[in-house]
Amino acid sequence: MRKYYLDNVRWMTVVTVVIYHVFYMYNAEGLQGVVGKITDLDVPYHDVIQYIVYPWIMIVLFMVSGICSRLYLDNHSHSEFIKSRTAKLLVPSTVGLFVFHFIQGYLNMRLGGALENAPRFAELPMILKYLLAVVSGTGVLWYIQLLWLFSLLLVLVRKIDKDRLYEKCKGLSIAVIIAMVIPAYLAAQVLNTPKVVVYRFGLYFFIFLFGYFVLSHDKAIEEIKKYFPLMLVISLALGASFCVRYFGENYAISPVYTSPLFVGYGYFASLAIIGGMAKYMDRQSSFSKWMSDRSFGLYVFHYLGISVVAVYIAKPGYLPALPVYLLSAVAGFGLAYLLNAVMTRLPFFKWAVLGIKEKKDV
Repeated sequence: MRKYYLDNVRWMTVVTVVIYHVFYMYNAEGLQGVVGKITDLDVPYHDVIQYIVYPWIMIVLFMVSGICSRLYLDNHSHSEFIKSRTAKLLVPSTVGLFVFHFIQGYLNMRLGGALENAPRFAELPMILKYLLAVVSGTGVLWYIQLLWLFSLLLVLVRKIDKDRLYEKCKGLSIAVIIAMVIPAYLAAQVLNTPKVVVYRFGLYFFIFLFGYFVLSHDKAIEEIKKYFPLMLVISLALGASFCVRYFGENYAISPVYTSPLFVGYGYFASLAIIGGMAKYMDRQSSFSKWMSDRSFGLYVFHYLGISVVAVYIAKPGYLPALPVYLLSAVAGFGLAYLLNAVMTRLPFFKWAVLGIKEKKDV
């Protein structure tokens, strides 16, 4: 039986990612590679939205990915798992860069000021400009790159573990699940890349394995469903504390993203979301199916629309702040859904950009 709450968590989180990136693009906290502050407010309190969602949006996605990996492997071989993950994750984040996402790379260079600060860029051969755009085009694809790597490592772990650890995690109590925030915090301290800070190998791999070994058990989901009010209260308290403590600081760099408040809030908010969705949203409607079917395309394409508005409207100052925010949101969703509709109808691009293989007639 399909676990619809996982589909609902995924597409709702991706929608949240889009909204987050609208505010991120015009943040006043010093995050690089964006337009930055465009309001006249001394204190842009609306930026608190970034602090509310940033600590958990990727943690919950990696948790769900770990759960879904277990569910898939219950009915498929390791070779089928690797083959499917390579097509769905590695191809779009490598081949897709060369055939489409170099456009995002060009916009990223415009946003980061690379073109303005490199006056001789115009003199470079076209092939070098293209390759620089390819390298700069990764953007939001870092998530699926990590997920592909974690999938390969999971196969190795399974061959070594042979389900011994998985069986030991079958009956974990809510107290043990709560206590797992400690190793999550410790994992957040290691294997963090110094420059491209989104590649937090330690934290995200632990969270992925936590989803695979623990949350894939129905008993664990029943526990967090039962204690959903507790998870919610803890996450609200930690979230409020995080916002009060760090508002105005760059939340995407150390020591903020390695702090106990960041990890604790992200961990318990993710448990509250999964528990709440399993309790109240384990069903499918025509709308939720439509959103779920397009969630991957929305994730892959949304930042392009936001970037187009940022580069060609916000950065030159053609519109006031409020219309820019609204237009960025519309462009993020609208262009993503349009591109998804177009790409799914083009055989090569369907494979190269979205990882969808053509079904062969039998």
